[in-house]
Amino acid sequence: MKQFSFMIKTFGCQMNERDSEIMGQLLSENGYIESMDMDNADVVILNTCSIRAKAEQKAMSLLGVLRKVKKRRPSMKICIAGCVAQQEGQAILQRMPHVDLVIGPQNLYELAGLLATLDGTPRVAIGMSDSYEIPAFIPALPRLLQQKELQSATPVAPFRKFLTIMQGCNNYCTYCVVPYTRGREISRKVSDIIDEAHVLVDAGVREITLLGQNVNSYGRTNQVTDAGGDYSFSQLLREVAAIEGLKRLRFTTSNPKDLSPELMRCFGEIEILCPQFHLPVQSGSNAVLARMNRNYTRELYLQQVADLRAVRPDIALSTDVIAGFPGESDDDFEQTMDLLEEVRFHSSFSFKYSDRPGTRSADFDDKVVEQVKSERLSRFQGRQDTICLEHNSLYVSKSLPIMVEKITEKGLVGRTDTNHIVHVEEKIVCVPGDIVTVTISHAGQHSLNGILQG
Repeated sequence: MKQFSFMIKTFGCQMNERDSEIMGQLLSENGYIESMDMDNADVVILNTCSIRAKAEQKAMSLLGVLRKVKKRRPSMKICIAGCVAQQEGQAILQRMPHVDLVIGPQNLYELAGLLATLDGTPRVAIGMSDSYEIPAFIPALPRLLQQKELQSATPVAPFRKFLTIMQGCNNYCTYCVVPYTRGREISRKVSDIIDEAHVLVDAGVREITLLGQNVNSYGRTNQVTDAGGDYSFSQLLREVAAIEGLKRLRFTTSNPKDLSPELMRCFGEIEILCPQFHLPVQSGSNAVLARMNRNYTRELYLQQVADLRAVRPDIALSTDVIAGFPGESDDDFEQTMDLLEEVRFHSSFSFKYSDRPGTRSADFDDKVVEQVKSERLSRFQGRQDTICLEHNSLYVSKSLPIMVEKITEKGLVGRTDTNHIVHVEEKIVCVPGDIVTVTISHAGQHSLNGILQG
């Protein structure tokens, strides 16, 4: 009996990376073998993202390439998963008739069964329900240990893993597709999360990142404990952090409107919680924030930054910024630049605004012209790069623990708890996941160089 092979290509966010891992395990448990060869895999899955136009365009471009492969190998099964699948549904089959299966985020646990029942007729599985429950899911320990031997072939090294704690979003920011493609907020059961975390740590994982569209609101929309009652994200952080053997804990992403003093205190009270926080601001203008439906003000954001730094002075803050949101005036953008100067983010992810299908802002009629969006983005990124270098220069001569990520011919690459990449051109007997101490010898805009201590 032939054993079928599969390949998953992931686009976009960390949530998609985790979803791809889940789909990979589900297929492995059903007899499939993972392949790195797209041209010869029996099943190719494109796990798509529609938050930004560029990620969607990349996926559609690759789908066009696969048309030629499918023509040569008609038995190949092509699956479109993720947010674009949910958003476009049947329309994908009309545009791309070589696609065999379209599957949305709430249907990914059905993947193996759907593939097994394909009979030559393309299928669409994009059901989405407000009462959806995230299934209990435990990583396969043998597969994690196997990945440990094949680190170069895995997108996320096995010493570090994402752990999904919730899915969907209730915020309905006017530019964002997430509520329409991933549904409303659903939190996983605490027991399922803790069980999965224990399995990860037992398999050698030393760093876990808790994932959700808005982790700050974990537990608010559905019961997450058998005992019932209130249960906050801060409580979950403390439970995960208490697992013996876990060395580092991170989380993403947060909405400023839901950032509680209790969560801020965790940065000063949980030893393994990394002093690095991604807090998307999107704009420094209250007028633009209101049009985005972000439900916080510039003033609240700045107060939260001050409070975070009071709790943990060495915290490294990163953010998201959209340049050229509809109606953004020159003065609005200057307020964003002023906020950058005041906060001085350690890093940021900044993008030009692009219309996304089905969002309210796509219908706004006061769009900013492309040239102005490009100029604003370039100016913001240029200043951010300078601030990054200034921040990084402050680490020179400091001794820092780094978690080893990769062993190279020259030495090793590691990461600080503040999420800075460090290159070390010295050899040492170690494996990814080990923590070593280095003295920072040089700072660049986006990484550091270090010398091993002792």
